[in-house]
Amino acid sequence: MLNIQSFLPIVNSDSKILILGSIPGKESLRQHQYYAYRQNQFWKIIYSLFDTPIDDNYESRILFLKKNNIALWDVIQSCHREGSLDSNIKNEEANDFESLFNNYPNIEYVFFNGLKAYNVFKKKVGFNFENIKFQRLESTSPANTKKFEYKLDNWSIIKNVIISYQNLKNIHFL
Repeated sequence: MLNIQSFLPIVNSDSKILILGSIPGKESLRQHQYYAYRQNQFWKIIYSLFDTPIDDNYESRILFLKKNNIALWDVIQSCHREGSLDSNIKNEEANDFESLFNNYPNIEYVFFNGLKAYNVFKKKVGFNFENIKFQRLESTSPANTKKFEYKLDNWSIIKNVIISYQNLKNIHFL
């Protein structure tokens, strides 16, 4: 079993939404990129939410997230795992979310990319954070065999949240 470490968060002071995976898979670790495995539908879903063609450049993908006020991280800071399956994760330790939420107080929504991320957060961290809403979404992993259209519909809540923020920005209060 390999000891695995998560990446640093992709976040900035404008982040309103945080998407949490469990921990990077083998291909992501090899490339040092979130969701690098081509069969994972994360990037396809994110870009589809905005009716935008997927950019193949990783740095452009990160800028796209930030432009849309989306932060990205993993629930698990370290664990032991053979292969890439979440079901093989053992001895997981959670990232420091108290510090993250204190340093980035604009985060109001946390979405979990799949059940493992949600369950580990529930067990190791908990949901006792004021003014933050939490919701589990369908996993974008190829291990989740539900159709792309179903996953995209499930993830559309993210676009709805972003649209509501953009609408609030355009309101001029007296």
